Amino acid sequence: MKAPVKALKALRETGVTIREATPDDAVGGVPPRWVALPEDTGEVAALMRVSAAHDLAVVPVGDGTKLGWGNPPERCDLLIDTCCLLLGSGSVAEHSSGDLVARAAAGLPLDVFNSMLSQFRQELALDSTLRAGTVGGTLATAVAGPRRFRYGTARDLLIGITVVLADGTIATSGGNVVKNVAGYDLGKLFTGSYGTLGVITEATFRLHPIPADRRWVTVDLPAAAEPGSPTAQAALAALDALVAELAASQAEPSAIELEWPDLTGGPTVSVLVEGVAADARAEAVRKSADEYGNARITTEAPAWWATPPGEEVLLELRVPPSAAHPALRAVAARGLPARVRGSVASAVLLVALPGDVGEAEFSGFVTSVRDDLRRLGGGLTVLAAPPDLVRGIDRWGPSGALPLMRRVKERFDPGRRMSPGRFAGGI
Repeated sequence: MKAPVKALKALRETGVTIREATPDDAVGGVPPRWVALPEDTGEVAALMRVSAAHDLAVVPVGDGTKLGWGNPPERCDLLIDTCCLLLGSGSVAEHSSGDLVARAAAGLPLDVFNSMLSQFRQELALDSTLRAGTVGGTLATAVAGPRRFRYGTARDLLIGITVVLADGTIATSGGNVVKNVAGYDLGKLFTGSYGTLGVITEATFRLHPIPADRRWVTVDLPAAAEPGSPTAQAALAALDALVAELAASQAEPSAIELEWPDLTGGPTVSVLVEGVAADARAEAVRKSADEYGNARITTEAPAWWATPPGEEVLLELRVPPSAAHPALRAVAARGLPARVRGSVASAVLLVALPGDVGEAEFSGFVTSVRDDLRRLGGGLTVLAAPPDLVRGIDRWGPSGALPLMRRVKERFDPGRRMSPGRFAGGI
């Protein structure tokens, strides 16, 4: 960074509200110098031009609910808070109900967005499994909840995006063609990029009608006993068979979720059926599930639905859907008191470990489970953990796509000023 006094003066000359950062603004323990609160895409672009001229490292932030995720940035001069962003119309959202399409400012909280849409009996079918965040933060971290099984993730529902690049260039997918990003699908690139490519300012989504009815079918399976024992293998096989049967069911479930609070106890599977004839379809699911345990139908979701199994030490496991069984076996075999929850039919699982887990235990768990998942074609990401616990651990793990990701980073942010080091491979 060049002279901080000159940089601050230039930032303030943009007319954007700038304040001194506080300890609460730290990103992964790294404190920024200043926080900016732009009100539209043009103001974000002005901030980015000043940042480029003064070599300021920039980190975008929404509600800040996931600032502890990812690696700590190598440096952080300016935090761009999207909370005050508006669309060009001066509103936080625009809705074309007849087309089932809506556009939102990046700083709009996701739950507020859906509340606005619900007045028209429509929704953005993203039910995050974590604390409510903003539209931009949901895209930047690529979180998705139980209904990913039916509707897909944010990347699948996104049909347009506006971003500001590191040099202040404004780019819109499907809109103006910007030379240095021509040929790239901005929506796909920026979803899950953790702020390392630019700042998301607006997003346009495909919506769905709110289902007229919803039913949950929940079944408790027998206890697994000791990991690796014949009883445990039988329990996992039963879980595998149940999930496969439900996923292929003509009842067309919207979600199939697993709750396993103790891997020596019995898992619980809950299935969401929604829409037309939900009662009859739920009854068909109940009859199938009843062969595996005591199944029941409710009009309310289980208390644990769409919530993380823990937040202090939280891991995400991703494998091909056919590999959910061996992935669970890999976790259970380590003998740590893990709590597993997630979209078992999509094979995206969250694993919470005790907050007092030792550094050596944690490192061994991550390394060994990651090795097992890699052989299955998957991976493990450390979403949240105390800084001392992840010291020396790669939060993201190896990725065959890393060379391509580095080329994209070089194209979009050659100066390495956007959330430097936060993403996989130190991107």
